[in-house]
Amino acid sequence: MDHDTFWQLVDDARTRAGQGADDRGAQDDPLPGTLTALLVERLAPDEILAFAAVADEMSAAAYAWPVWGAAYLIEGGCSDDGFMDFRDGLVLAGRDVFTRTVADPDSLAEHPVVLGMGGGGSGWFGYESLGSLVGEAWTRTTGRDDEEYYAAREAASSSRDGEDSEESSSSDPSGESWDFDDEDENRRRLPRLASLFD
Repeated sequence: MDHDTFWQLVDDARTRAGQGADDRGAQDDPLPGTLTALLVERLAPDEILAFAAVADEMSAAAYAWPVWGAAYLIEGGCSDDGFMDFRDGLVLAGRDVFTRTVADPDSLAEHPVVLGMGGGGSGWFGYESLGSLVGEAWTRTTGRDDEEYYAAREAASSSRDGEDSEESSSSDPSGESWDFDDEDENRRRLPRLASLFD
């Protein structure tokens, strides 16, 4: 699956989900179920596995210290697992937000949900977990269980040429790290987010 097809599916699901497509914290969050249904409707099982592989690529592309720093400010702290969830939420935010954030994480200060969180709202940006959402689509399409989904993903991953996603996820994030608890450094590197969450 190419990146354009991947992002078209995400953006089509966002359009179909309508209002509320950005807030992962809403009790009636419409996007995960909408994306799952869209994958079932449009893709064969092997294409769903290909969608999962591209989702992993996107998560790896956002595996950078500046993005982690943004997540840390927005969420009031951010563990390894929390950063995985944050990147899944970033993918669900759509291609434009994803691309802009990877290039300039401070641009998230303009995102409506992030603005709401900065004002003490109940919204949430991250999502746990995109892999499970895609797995649900695969199991619904095939009638097989989660265990078989993960085995199929592993088989598809080992048969693909290119990067080993496990290897890339075990390396350090790209970019320059800093102490996310250093307020002066946060203001220097992510001034809009630091101001919003100060």
